[in-house]
Amino acid sequence: MARNFKPAEIFHPGEYLRDELAARGWTQGDLAKIISRPISAVNEMINGKKRITAETAKAIGLALDTGPELWVNLQTAYDLFQAPDPDPGIARRAKAICHA
Repeated sequence: MARNFKPAEIFHPGEYLRDELAARGWTQGDLAKIISRPISAVNEMINGKKRITAETAKAIGLALDTGPELWVNLQTAYDLFQAPDPDPGIARRAKAICHA
């Protein structure tokens, strides 16, 4: 049975990235240089205007020694939170076909 739990708020992974940089005393420019990305791309990720892709998650994970899964999972959780709820009729139609 699916749970209907929905958290009050999920933050963009850029919020966590900002915190990580601050904890390490790194600037956005430092991270951009380390992962060979434009500073504008790092800034957009940190400000929630750009998604963290799997490729970028691998680079960030290596740079921060966290592993890419953390960043992919944070992005996925944010995307799911932002996505509209599907038509509730989907579950009813699926059950009707299963019981036919």
